[in-house]
Amino acid sequence: MLLIANPLFAQDKATAVITERVQQAEVVEEVPLTGTVISSRQARLSTEISGLIDNIDVDIGDRISEGDVILTLKSDLEQLSLQAKRAEAEQVRRELADARRRLADAERLGRTNTVSANEINSLKAEVSIDAAEVTRLQAEEQQQQLRLRQHTLRAPFAGVISARNAERGEWVAPGHAVVELVSMTAPEIEFQVPQRVYQRLGAISRIEVSFGTLPGETFSANIISVVPVTDRGSRTFPLRTLLDDTGVSLIPGISASATLHISSSDDGVVVDRNALIRYPDGRITVWAVEQNDEQAEVTEKQVQTGLSFNGRINITSGLAAGELVVVRGNESLREGQKVSVRPTND
Repeated sequence: MLLIANPLFAQDKATAVITERVQQAEVVEEVPLTGTVISSRQARLSTEISGLIDNIDVDIGDRISEGDVILTLKSDLEQLSLQAKRAEAEQVRRELADARRRLADAERLGRTNTVSANEINSLKAEVSIDAAEVTRLQAEEQQQQLRLRQHTLRAPFAGVISARNAERGEWVAPGHAVVELVSMTAPEIEFQVPQRVYQRLGAISRIEVSFGTLPGETFSANIISVVPVTDRGSRTFPLRTLLDDTGVSLIPGISASATLHISSSDDGVVVDRNALIRYPDGRITVWAVEQNDEQAEVTEKQVQTGLSFNGRINITSGLAAGELVVVRGNESLREGQKVSVRPTND
């Protein structure tokens, strides 16, 4: 016997769908940004004085600590000059010691009128002159020691050598960058922010950052500075951020992307973006559920949308808070079709 399917029976069968209540909630704007990881400290190092490089102890990629020697200049003449200053100072110190001894003897004999007052005053003057000479030579010795220290270039902070622009035997002068040093501690991420967002940066609720070198991972960040100088070409402002997670290993120069979540002062009607049906002609609709007694059926409603954020979207017209809409199983619904409702939290 031939059985013919009853289309009316098929239509009466309720389709299972997942629904959600339309909510009145704060509207958040999501602003996508692109940027670059930059070093928190970067320096082009040069020597304090001119000279011939005697030794350069670093190369590109070397990790160095604060205070490590980067290069030294030839200092033979300065060393000889320092030795001469020390010898001269030592001679004057001995002369001062002798003058003080003779003054003490004269003062002792002066109490018995064996030595005249003029001779004692003359010895006092000699002691004063020798003492002043010792002070002068000590200052010159310290000055010469400072010149010698200037022949050594040391790292002002820990980091990695990113460039080397000099070799042993090369003559260098102040202002000529011999190496570039980049700090690897707490790298920052710099983004370019559109000028329309600049005045609203104080309303940012959170920043989500991701990196091409760490696919699938997202990190939260905080703003550390906003540079109030616009790029005339792109009309953007530099925004610098720092990750909350200090254990993330980042290399200056890698690309980054971020999403700024900017809170709005206004509430609006929001719904799960999966509730939307988009048509080629530009129409956007949702399937609203109407319940009569124990029956539930769907009605298609055309809506206008606003900002999209956190997997939700602001509905500017066409829906009201509290309405029930289909968020799963809405791909092939028909007007007036009966449905079996299941909320999203089931």
